[in-house]
Amino acid sequence: MDREGRIRNGYLEASNIADLETRLGNIRLELIRATVAKKRRSLLGKEKVSRKDLIAFCLHMAQFSKAGVPVLTSLTDFRDSVEHPRFKEVIANLAEEIEAGMSLSDSLKQHPAIFDDVFVNLVRAGEFSGQLADVLDSLTASLKWQDELHQQTKKLIMTPAIIGIVVMGVTIFLMNYLVPQLIDFIISMDQEIPGYTRALIATSGFFQNYWYIAFPAPFVIWFSIKLASKLSYKFRYFIDNLKLKTYMFGPVIQKITLSRFANFFAMLYSAGIPIIKSLEVASEIVSNTAIRKAIDEARDDIEQGQPISLGFEITGMFPPLVIRMLKIGETTGSLGSSLLNVSYFYDREIRDSIDKLQNIIQPAMTVIMGLMLGWVMMSVLGPVYDSISNLQM
Repeated sequence: MDREGRIRNGYLEASNIADLETRLGNIRLELIRATVAKKRRSLLGKEKVSRKDLIAFCLHMAQFSKAGVPVLTSLTDFRDSVEHPRFKEVIANLAEEIEAGMSLSDSLKQHPAIFDDVFVNLVRAGEFSGQLADVLDSLTASLKWQDELHQQTKKLIMTPAIIGIVVMGVTIFLMNYLVPQLIDFIISMDQEIPGYTRALIATSGFFQNYWYIAFPAPFVIWFSIKLASKLSYKFRYFIDNLKLKTYMFGPVIQKITLSRFANFFAMLYSAGIPIIKSLEVASEIVSNTAIRKAIDEARDDIEQGQPISLGFEITGMFPPLVIRMLKIGETTGSLGSSLLNVSYFYDREIRDSIDKLQNIIQPAMTVIMGLMLGWVMMSVLGPVYDSISNLQM
């Protein structure tokens, strides 16, 4: 029950009832009744903390750290202003763990679903170097950049997906409702039917007779690929490598992945984390298996004494821009700045590439729809025209 007397139901991690009462008291709630939960809320998808919440957390902690406010006080103050119920509980847990003697990085590590390895390692580096405020500023900027990159990627995927659904809807309408009515008219003309008209009749018949296969087929194929990718590393590697080779989309996917990797690698290295550890942690945020394998191979070569740029060049996976910037960074001793330049250049190219793809996709989908309608019209009007020609003779 809260201070206004409202009853609230929820989930909270605690070792026993006394611990639960303490934790609830820290977030200004009174315990009425508690039972052990058989299912975690995460299974229901209700524990997710948004990137905006993390940005607010980093911004708040950075500002208080610059002002010389202790971490525990900063967390307590932030906890009272958080609206997200799950995040509020997590912040309360962090405050308790720090009060019990944990460092901020160790307490963050207890919540891997919210704070990933990159986040934890950067905070740990900031604690050791005494530059926690600067690290939190970098994390804030990085999270804002990730949010913008996510929106750009979403923009790239959503436009063709929406147009594709429209095309599929038009196809279903034509093949199941319009074409069958026209077919009866064509057959009633009692004359030889052209090949393209027979193809239309066969396609329409397939949609009518096997709709239970045709409709779910794209979704079944997609889910099958996702499942096979989870079960088989070789299949996942094949699919991810195929994505990079896809016409027009492949280069954009590669730039998005490398931009994200370069940004995180630069942050980790600039925070004072050794190169090998930085590569190990940064590779974990790379979702493409083919690129991640190349990074791991480069890390192994660098660990054996190869120059950083040569280790990446040997893999054959990284474009000349990345290799050139790595060489400049090694030569000048400013590897972090050089990696941020890679991210900067790719960010500009990603925006331009997405705009170009959208300008191409929309007309292409329009042409496909026009060809489909043209095929239907030709298949129907062709026999009609032939029939009229025969009557004139």
